Amino acid sequence: QVQLVESGGGLVQAGGSLRLSCAASGGTFSTYNMGWFRQAPGKEREFAAAINRGDGTYYADSVKGRFTISRDNAKNTVYLQMNNVKSEDTAVYYCAASRYSGIFYYREISKYDYWGQGTQVTVSS
Repeated sequence: QVQLVESGGGLVQAGGSLRLSCAASGGTFSTYNMGWFRQAPGKEREFAAAINRGDGTYYADSVKGRFTISRDNAKNTVYLQMNNVKSEDTAVYYCAASRYSGIFYYREISKYDYWGQGTQVTVSS
């Protein structure tokens, strides 16, 4: 059973930066495709960024150019560097892992097998 634990959330001013981390345990991290999703109050969970096992990256239009996803297989960790944050980035951020070895449907919540508990990011204006 894979466990994912997010950290690094907190309060940040608009225009500032924050780095989220997601540490994985209990599986072969290097074989998973990884994603970051977020859920704002009263809204559905949405895709933010993803990275496949070959280090290919994917971003939602709303974060492209501001967020960077990366992974360190030696540390079993995936990161989300958030720069120039905006008030609309306020949300609970979730890390997710997909075991599927075929096409990576990175935007689809149902394609991920494991989820973390989430970390709160609050952007003050």
